[in-house]
Amino acid sequence: MPRPIARVLLDSPVPQLDRLFDYAIPQELRADAMPGVRVRVPLRSAGRVVDAYVIELGTERDDGRALAELDTVLSRARVLPERLHALARRAADRAAGSASDVLRLIVPKRQVRVEKAWLAAGGQSPDGDRGPGSAGQDPDDASEAPRGTPADPSPPEYPAAPEVAEIIAQYAGLAEVLAESGRAALEAIPQPAPDGLPEWARLLAAAATCTLAGGASAVLVVPDYRDLDVLLAALDRLAPGAPVARMDSRQSNPDRYRAYLRTLEDAPCIVVGNRSAAYAPVRAGLVALWDDGDGLLAEPLAPGVHPRDVALLRQEQERSALLFAGHTRTTDVERLVETGWLRAITAVRRTLPRVVLDSTEDLDRRGQRLPSRAFLTAREAAATGPVLLQVARPGFSPTLVCASCRAPARCTSCGGPLGAAHRGATPVCAWCGRGARLWACGSCGGDAVRLAASGSERTAEELGRAFPGIRVIVADGNHPVERVDARPALVVATRGAEPPAEGGYRAVVLLDGSRMLQAPELRIGESCLRWWSNAAALAAPGAPIHLVGVDGAVARALATWSQASYARAELAERAPLRMPPSVRVARLEGTGPGIRRALDDLAALQLPPDAVLGPVPIEGDDDGRERALVRFPYAEGARVAGALRAAVVAEAMGRRRARGRTPRTTLSVRLDVTEPDL
Repeated sequence: MPRPIARVLLDSPVPQLDRLFDYAIPQELRADAMPGVRVRVPLRSAGRVVDAYVIELGTERDDGRALAELDTVLSRARVLPERLHALARRAADRAAGSASDVLRLIVPKRQVRVEKAWLAAGGQSPDGDRGPGSAGQDPDDASEAPRGTPADPSPPEYPAAPEVAEIIAQYAGLAEVLAESGRAALEAIPQPAPDGLPEWARLLAAAATCTLAGGASAVLVVPDYRDLDVLLAALDRLAPGAPVARMDSRQSNPDRYRAYLRTLEDAPCIVVGNRSAAYAPVRAGLVALWDDGDGLLAEPLAPGVHPRDVALLRQEQERSALLFAGHTRTTDVERLVETGWLRAITAVRRTLPRVVLDSTEDLDRRGQRLPSRAFLTAREAAATGPVLLQVARPGFSPTLVCASCRAPARCTSCGGPLGAAHRGATPVCAWCGRGARLWACGSCGGDAVRLAASGSERTAEELGRAFPGIRVIVADGNHPVERVDARPALVVATRGAEPPAEGGYRAVVLLDGSRMLQAPELRIGESCLRWWSNAAALAAPGAPIHLVGVDGAVARALATWSQASYARAELAERAPLRMPPSVRVARLEGTGPGIRRALDDLAALQLPPDAVLGPVPIEGDDDGRERALVRFPYAEGARVAGALRAAVVAEAMGRRRARGRTPRTTLSVRLDVTEPDL
């Protein structure tokens, strides 16, 4: 006689457990063990029970096969719809990772009261079943949950306002992309809207409103909480009353779980959140990312799949519309434009910022921060409203040098750079935090230091003396500022921390540009152009933007507002060198034997001769671990990821067999890396 079985995915980071396991369903659990529910199952090898998700049900005629049984159905809520599991599986396979690691990023921890209230109110299951029905009680809470009225099967409509149509019409081809589920890279208009909201936020809100009016959900992904708040304000303006599910780390656990449960319902909504929101399990008609080059969108947790790649996988799976919007264009997006995968969209009438390139030749030896032309512009503009000055670093003086020989002042304990919190303060190491009261220069023996760099606080102090009677506002990580009013002010902000100003800034001065470009990073030119462009977009229409002390291709791209051309040139320069994103790059770390076994497996794929770099010892690693990089074409991605995943599983199995005799040597793999290894 056939017996019912459940195929489950274990919630475990162990690589060899990243597959579906068969479990028999006992009679008393058959009514509740549905696809998508949380369960607990025994592990015979470990002698314990672990959490898992039921992925699918089946039957088996071979009663002779010994199968363990499900231990418990934790909840009847079907929190893992098939579409989310399929997306997580594809994302994990692309990155040679585990599907359970991906699901841990999006499915929140269970909140019993929130879940029971959702079920009682008619919460929808992914397959369309409604309400609590007649199944058994929750094992974590045996109290009777009140039953509510099931949700209206015909959700209300949310028509797009005329203002929404006007915003969409500003971009040629955008309406077509939304209507036909197309894919586009979109350059947002770089100026604040008349209502004070950034134009990019109005654009994304308008696109989401159109999608919602068409009966589908929209997923909007932004880098940080400030972008999220601005986008929510734009949605309140353009789509008042529309259902919005917010998903970000600032929420309490109950609120986060409540928002996630809302995304499981059939009724469409607008999902707004940070990087993990790209996985939101709604039936999406639109997925849009703002500023995909922002480092905050890079996923630090395994398997490290960027939301940009999640959106691409999702669009292919769901056939939704896809938008990558920004003031600049990353080389990753430009590669997709050049291959024809994305359509480039710009505004019908481009209103470009007025950028002035300022030389630093007229700065005197006293360390004057502003060239004369930028100084006069700032003084004139500050008489009528706020002026933005962007600097590279927070603090007072993040870098000190020897007062005698000008050698960089370094910590005697760890070799880190010394900095000062204020004028006359004891130097402190930026790495270990130790004070250097009795410091002596290693080059000349001098014991005095000199301020060599100006952070946000020192710049604010100097400008306060140069602009008497004008208030000075510092905006950085230690002094967050959400918004600036229209009164005269000098706003000194670090890159990425610039607050929007009412009516836009009357002038913008971009300082420390040459220092920013000196960072030893592959994408530093892209990053600087993005930082400067986002700051310039905060200026009022016609306001001057001064870029100080920078020339070359990046400066010309900002002055002519040709960021796409810069990305195109960068991509062309990297292709002959086989640098990302012209190719994909995998990083392998582990012991020498483990690395070499993995590289031997890759040799069977017949990659280009220069595909492998290394292995080399990891500096400062006491266990003798090594690192290697593998460069490979996008067409070989599936084969390379599969081979690397097999190597990780083999290494983990070998470590298990040698337990107790082998040190920490597990092989780790990360795909699509750029910094700092390159």
